Amino acid sequence: MAARRRRIASRWRGRVRRFGITALFVVVATGLWHYQERELRDGLSWQGVTTWQELAPLSFHRVLRNDGFLVGWSDVRVNALWVSYLLHDVEEPSAGPRPGFQRDWRALWPISPDSYFGSGYDRGHLAPNYAIAAVHGSAAQRDTFLMSNMSPQRPELNRRLWQRLEEVVMDHFVPRFGALQVITGPVFPASFRRNVLNRVGLVEVPEAFYKILVVPGEEPLALAFLMPQHVSGDEPLDDFLVSIDEVEARTGLDFFPQLSEAAAVALEAEVKTAGWELEAVARLPGRF
Repeated sequence: MAARRRRIASRWRGRVRRFGITALFVVVATGLWHYQERELRDGLSWQGVTTWQELAPLSFHRVLRNDGFLVGWSDVRVNALWVSYLLHDVEEPSAGPRPGFQRDWRALWPISPDSYFGSGYDRGHLAPNYAIAAVHGSAAQRDTFLMSNMSPQRPELNRRLWQRLEEVVMDHFVPRFGALQVITGPVFPASFRRNVLNRVGLVEVPEAFYKILVVPGEEPLALAFLMPQHVSGDEPLDDFLVSIDEVEARTGLDFFPQLSEAAAVALEAEVKTAGWELEAVARLPGRF
């Protein structure tokens, strides 16, 4: 009997030892993954990854990391709340052939490439195909065609005004400054209940879109644009300038959480166009 108890105790000690080794491996691997993930995320964000001002169902989001850009994904809106990416100057920017649209398995709800068909809305890129491809490469370009990077945009906005802004960013601002942090995304109506059924399939339709541009540095420069869905497409870009504070008020997001309060006030409270020479490019036509 004593020998049997010793054998049982020995087996349990072996199991506990194996469990402990496995648990230690899981903890170390998880820690290394988290550290690497944080490093990769920080490499795509200036002054911290965008977060919410107050945690609530409508501001809560998951961060999806892609090659070249981050997506703050809302399973309530079934839409990105923000997309963040860094652009830098390249000698000969170019993009490969446009990939096909792809469903993103990470989204809780199924959004297929044909979800927008017949809706009257375009599949509007948030992280732009051309700029991401030119700076971050072909794998990143493919990721821009994930449906989690799309948001419903009226054709006049998507194909004209929004496209003109994307071109000015890549063709003029990036060469001018050398590097830009860009954060972009949708703006929804203040009343969720009134807009809850305004959807393309499962995707809630925004009423406007924002794009925030920052030249990183000790004395950063910033511009923010807020563009409604209903535009003609030919308007001057500077008609849509707003402060970053206004975008944060409309979205409930904190775009640069690591900025000190004084630095945030200096960067976000006012519209300052000095140094951008926006007037020279505000009325340029689009390529197409």
